[in-house]
Amino acid sequence: MSDETKQPLLRFTGQKALTHRLIISTLTGRPIRISQIRSSSPTNPGLAPHEVSFLRLLESVTNGSNIEFSYTGTTLVYRPGLITGSAEGLGASGGVLRHELPAGCMRGVSYFLIPLCLLAPFSKAQVNVLFTGPGVITSATPSGDVSVDTVRTAILPLFEQFGISNNIELRILKRSSPGPGGKGGAGEVQLVFGHQVRLPKTIHLLNPGRMKKIRGVAYATGVAGSNNARMIDTARGVLNQFVPDTYIFSDISSAPFLPVQDKANPGAKRKIGIGFGISLVAESSTGCLYSADLASPPIGGQPPEDIGKQCAYQLLETISQGGCVSIIAAPTMLTLMAMGSEDVGRLQMGRHVLGTEEIIGLGRDLRTFGASGWGLRDAGGEEEDIIVSIVGRGVGNVGRKIA
Repeated sequence: MSDETKQPLLRFTGQKALTHRLIISTLTGRPIRISQIRSSSPTNPGLAPHEVSFLRLLESVTNGSNIEFSYTGTTLVYRPGLITGSAEGLGASGGVLRHELPAGCMRGVSYFLIPLCLLAPFSKAQVNVLFTGPGVITSATPSGDVSVDTVRTAILPLFEQFGISNNIELRILKRSSPGPGGKGGAGEVQLVFGHQVRLPKTIHLLNPGRMKKIRGVAYATGVAGSNNARMIDTARGVLNQFVPDTYIFSDISSAPFLPVQDKANPGAKRKIGIGFGISLVAESSTGCLYSADLASPPIGGQPPEDIGKQCAYQLLETISQGGCVSIIAAPTMLTLMAMGSEDVGRLQMGRHVLGTEEIIGLGRDLRTFGASGWGLRDAGGEEEDIIVSIVGRGVGNVGRKIA
């Protein structure tokens, strides 16, 4: 037996940061045990449908992974395998991996996309995944997930800083908003990530710069296109005072249909995923990106003017938090820095971003997995930002295989 197979299980409790812990486990090759997953819930203890679906996705893009969970689903043991990418053995181009999300899924598809993008650069072959099924929601969700547009315009471009930029594409084939009760939407999204690297580059992002332009997408699914015009008009009314170079695209699409279980009419279908929303991204003179995202609630009743104005203010608030990275993109940046070459990378972050529970928890988790601790110092100047220094682990794309 090799030393790696004797590695003790790293122990965690609770469902918080579940996906990120599984991703770091896969990248570092360290097996983990997560217990007390919603153990105090009287009605729905254990893993939720979207978490089980994420484990299935993880199993699909790896080879040799071993997943065990208890009868109640409150304890999970995960032994990572080799990150192989999509449909291994289907030629150099690789096949398309279809991943179906269940109808009860309440999380946006970005819940699956962002962690998958972290694994993709370290894969043996390209990652090409088609998310389909009744549970795919492409818009922002009430549970806090960002829309697919924000992943495409505010998170994927960040990989370029690490020298990962070729053959990366996120296609929105069918748009959808959350269905009744916030569940499902029947959208369709394809991620092609064909740039695999040995090690991500070491980065030094120390100058947030000044805002130079704002871009965005307003989308309406199964509702009148005038909703887009109203959202764009109010958002521009707020943002044009700060950045004159503001352009928001409009995307109008029909709502997806789902079959209805009706014996009297076997061919009956119903519309699902109706709604509208807006995604905004501000870019600074040094290439830093800040984003905001808002969609109409599943129960309806909120006018598009409110959505547009609220999202514009949300974007201004994100920019005011300072630093070179927003709270949405920070976990991706910090994880790639920790997995990079054994050199010191530096990233300037706003105090309010660095001090969030999610980022503090991520720092602790990385330390548990054997990454170095973070060095923190004041950036100086008026912004009161913090410079985070991280020494990479040199994990790289070495394809560790755990038996």
